[in-house]
Amino acid sequence: MRKVFILISLFFVFKQANAQLFTKKKVQYDANQGKRSTDNDLLRWGYFLGINNYDFNFDYNNDLRDVYVKRSPGFSVGLIGNLRINDFIDVRLEPGLIITTRELHYSTSYFQGVGFSESDLMREVKSTYIHIPLLLKFSTKRINNFKPFIVGGFSTALNLSSNENNPNDNNNGQFRTTKNNLFYELGFGIDFYFYNFKFSPSIRGVFGMNDELVRDKDPNSPWTSNIASMKTRGVFVNLTFQ
Repeated sequence: MRKVFILISLFFVFKQANAQLFTKKKVQYDANQGKRSTDNDLLRWGYFLGINNYDFNFDYNNDLRDVYVKRSPGFSVGLIGNLRINDFIDVRLEPGLIITTRELHYSTSYFQGVGFSESDLMREVKSTYIHIPLLLKFSTKRINNFKPFIVGGFSTALNLSSNENNPNDNNNGQFRTTKNNLFYELGFGIDFYFYNFKFSPSIRGVFGMNDELVRDKDPNSPWTSNIASMKTRGVFVNLTFQ
């Protein structure tokens, strides 16, 4: 369903593009129809839809086979608040909801001398983040109806699916992660100007700054004892409308 929604949004945008975007005429977009809205406004608002692909980056205590992370595309949706500093710099707040799933696959080498079943070799990590980035956007000079930009900053996220305070651990089939996390983000994109809105596709990398693993009570746990740190890394592809 979410993929269909994004495809419909893309179809609408590119239909508008045939009439407006690929022209030498410089569009003055009117985001609110009744009130003229331009890049010179101090504050602008919008929303974004997107897909994400999250991974984990591991550091290990001992030289065992790496934990394999099977990634699945996730869904992102949120709001945008944009504060104009000057013609080339903006400050952006982009609170959003991010849903993603990762599977951790362990080698049998983690269970030497320990009885295990096939299900013990895999742990599913479902994450539902309330994600709040504070970003700086650096834009080039507008060229007709195009304006490339780069963006970077820091973010915090509340993982509603972390199970950090769950008394059960991997011995009961429960893999736990921290609830509060910090990231830094870097990306790039292009603003496309239309008569009624501004459309901005972008690609952004997100990199965890804190160890997200909640370790098992057993210090020799095969699931957590060899992991020195586990940090999120991922990629966003966002479609922004302002």
